[in-house]
Amino acid sequence: MNLKDLFLAQLDREAILTRKAVERVPEGQNGFKPHDRSMELGYLAALVAGMLGWITFMIERDELDFSDPSSGEFRPKVLNTKAALLASVDASVANARRALESTTDEHLLTPWALKSSGRTIQEEARYLMIADAVFSHLAHHRGQLTVYLRLAASTVPALYGPSADERF
Repeated sequence: MNLKDLFLAQLDREAILTRKAVERVPEGQNGFKPHDRSMELGYLAALVAGMLGWITFMIERDELDFSDPSSGEFRPKVLNTKAALLASVDASVANARRALESTTDEHLLTPWALKSSGRTIQEEARYLMIADAVFSHLAHHRGQLTVYLRLAASTVPALYGPSADERF
């Protein structure tokens, strides 16, 4: 199996899990946060809903510099409805799928950099950045979202195993 096919298969699995988590986000609680230093639920939900779209940046651009005005599309915008969150998941997955289908393994081996004000924060082969900065990072924030769901009195979906609210 090549890298592209591996990532397409993983995209399918992650899309299902992400959708399950985002479907549980309660509307009208975007400002909820479990601690003063925590991000708000609305921002976290939008982040999780859109993260798979980061694959598109990593394939179509050679770098992302947070200080560049065009990096604004990389930052999540809080969405007020479950329908808008689910539409964000769907758009992110569709864009990632398009980018992955149009790339090659050779391109996935080339470097991609994350920068801030021209300073390189991290630079690795695209396939490593996709694995770490998208898929692993998404699993972290999706897990964080499930904690918020519990604290916001929503239900927690079974993702990698059963939850107290849902069996397989």
